[in-house]
Amino acid sequence: MKTYYKNLLITCQAVLAKWLLLIIYKTNRWDIRGSEYFEKELNNKKSVIISTWHGQLLTPFMHLAKKKYYGLAGLNRDGELISRVGNQLGWKILRGSSSKGGSRIFIEIVKILRQPSTLIGITPDGPRGPEKIPKAGLIKAAQKTGAIIIPVSSISTRNWKFVNWHTFFLEKPFGKIYLKYGNPLTFKIDDEFEFCKSSLIKAMNNVEEENREYVKKNN
Repeated sequence: MKTYYKNLLITCQAVLAKWLLLIIYKTNRWDIRGSEYFEKELNNKKSVIISTWHGQLLTPFMHLAKKKYYGLAGLNRDGELISRVGNQLGWKILRGSSSKGGSRIFIEIVKILRQPSTLIGITPDGPRGPEKIPKAGLIKAAQKTGAIIIPVSSISTRNWKFVNWHTFFLEKPFGKIYLKYGNPLTFKIDDEFEFCKSSLIKAMNNVEEENREYVKKNN
């Protein structure tokens, strides 16, 4: 009976969270640039990894909803809530983490990325950080499969900030969202990890800077 009520509670929370997110993001104006980068790769039968820092994940999560793309969620209670919300919003959520079931979820990601025209959204620094420091999973998956990495930046004019190990952004209603998909990035199977790590950080920083400069010029 206790399990039943826990399940009922998280089901209600997921439904509420879904509608709150839809209201928030529908009432914002969107300025989206660079989506042609990943659309072109998908049209060419390539697999794509959307790379967004954990603190900015909600904006691309909402932009790419209802497209049946893949996303990741942890195995804890928060992961269960994220998984249910994501599934309701049209994502196909994979469950796993680097600390629990890491090898299993990595194998599953590689298998999926080897299918043509597949897209997976991954936070290279999440869910435990350190902030904006990539872990190995995204990089190794891209190396093994030849998947195209698309770095992402999102900036909003109205948002809430939640600070723990990182700064997590939740947009407020009636603002403007600037979402920028950056230039594609690829790694070879024999590239050194530290080279790939620094290249990914540079690509993420570049798209963030491009987005910030664009926002300054258009406000």
